[in-house]
Amino acid sequence: MGSGKKGRSFIKQAAILAAAGMIVRFIGFLYRVPMTAIIGDSGNAIYSAGYQVYNFLLILSSAGLPAAIGKMVSERLALKEYRNAHKVFRVSMMFSVGMGTLAMILLVVFAKPIAANILKMPDSYYTLLTLAPTILIVGIMSVYRGYFQGMNNMVPTAFSQIVEQLFNAVSSVALAYLLMKQSVALGAAGGTLGTGIGALAGLLMMIFVYVLNMGSIKRRNTRPVVGYELESNRRILKILLSTAVPIIIGTAIYSITNLVDTFMVMSRLLDSGAFTYSEAQTLYGQLQGKYVVLTTLPVAISTSIATAAIPNIASSMALKDKKAVGRKINMAIKISMIISIPAAVGMAVLSDQILMMLFPTEPGGGELLKIGSISIIFLALSQIVTGTLQGIGRVKIPALNAFFGAIVKIIFNYFLIIIPSINVKGAVISTIACYVVASGLNFFALVKITKLKINLVDIMIKPLAASLLMGAICFGVYEGCFILIDNNTVSTLVSVIAAMAAYFVIMIFIKGILKDDIYTLPAGGKIVSICEKFHLIK
Repeated sequence: MGSGKKGRSFIKQAAILAAAGMIVRFIGFLYRVPMTAIIGDSGNAIYSAGYQVYNFLLILSSAGLPAAIGKMVSERLALKEYRNAHKVFRVSMMFSVGMGTLAMILLVVFAKPIAANILKMPDSYYTLLTLAPTILIVGIMSVYRGYFQGMNNMVPTAFSQIVEQLFNAVSSVALAYLLMKQSVALGAAGGTLGTGIGALAGLLMMIFVYVLNMGSIKRRNTRPVVGYELESNRRILKILLSTAVPIIIGTAIYSITNLVDTFMVMSRLLDSGAFTYSEAQTLYGQLQGKYVVLTTLPVAISTSIATAAIPNIASSMALKDKKAVGRKINMAIKISMIISIPAAVGMAVLSDQILMMLFPTEPGGGELLKIGSISIIFLALSQIVTGTLQGIGRVKIPALNAFFGAIVKIIFNYFLIIIPSINVKGAVISTIACYVVASGLNFFALVKITKLKINLVDIMIKPLAASLLMGAICFGVYEGCFILIDNNTVSTLVSVIAAMAAYFVIMIFIKGILKDDIYTLPAGGKIVSICEKFHLIK
């Protein structure tokens, strides 16, 4: 297989996950709108507080597994060590079940003191209880996902994510509506219960796919062991832990920063003396339920690229194909920035309008989005560079740099949130600082280790220039539409579509996007034909 085909295969897998990620995020938006209408910003605060604890325990028990399993499986398949590849799956499953069960029990036992003493939100107790079984379910599902990712097959993960989110959306809204009649706390718990139902649906989907592939997996595993030795369970577990633990630590540190927000935002707002408990809870609800949800949407694409990059780069590393490693790293970073930079600019320009469109009954929080939209760029960069570092086997570096970023965030939180005029915006500013530090250190480490020549003009400057021009066009189109039809939703949608088209044309004009780049996209050939028809490219 030629290098061009390998590159396209890598991008195709990333595109599959990216498309699924966007669909999942879109469904997430659709159900968070009625959820917010049902439980309000206060309910969002309760929901988010419990969810952050769940997410932290989930990370500790299984977050690093898909990346670690994918890396280990792809390395062994590249060397045709088929039995060892499947042994990674079996050992990982035993480990995940054990850790997931332990985390589930701990959350049930300590739910009440966590809610009252750490989160300072006693009402989040019910959300913690409903989320406890989900830790075990997602842990098991992560092993299946990592196994198929290691086989360079992102389709099962993509479909299971969509199935999971569909069940999550429907059940969350329905249960929130039913339980809200009892109290806001139970309404929020209904939303988190939907998370578990969705996870169970996603797990069943992965099991179904595994059963369908069981025949080919068994045939491959019965091949004679030639040219390699069977690894012991202990050795595989040791490699799994040495690979997964640094990933878990790095991810956990980012999760800790969210937990720190949960604790520090409430306490520092109250310490300022300028806000009541109810007002502080509403501000925290805006932070987690709107700012975090919206700014992580574009990052889903970078996360997908990083997920696809780890096994692909690991496979090339196992084969000692340095040219392929360099090509994939440059391609991954470029695509991530081409998407995240315009997303950040567009979200800053239309922050109030987007919130009014999505949350007409609870539109507050526009300032958070306007200030914090730049975090999209640095979070996306951090995600993709972290994925590439993990792919080349340097899993400890992102963990250490995430720790430095977390320290910066805590310091900024402490000094900024207590200032009444800054209030919860301090948490947004500290998040930006955290990702700037982490992404900058990761990027520097990647360049130093790989000796890669990064084309900053193509990766950063051209997308930024095109995005700024796009932002001006976006603003002008919105204002013009609103004057003509006096409807925020229609004006916002029209301006977003116009901005996307303008950005694409500008990037082609300044050669920020090349014909070869377009070919790597889904339906790339058709897009090229359309561009040639309108003389956009030659």
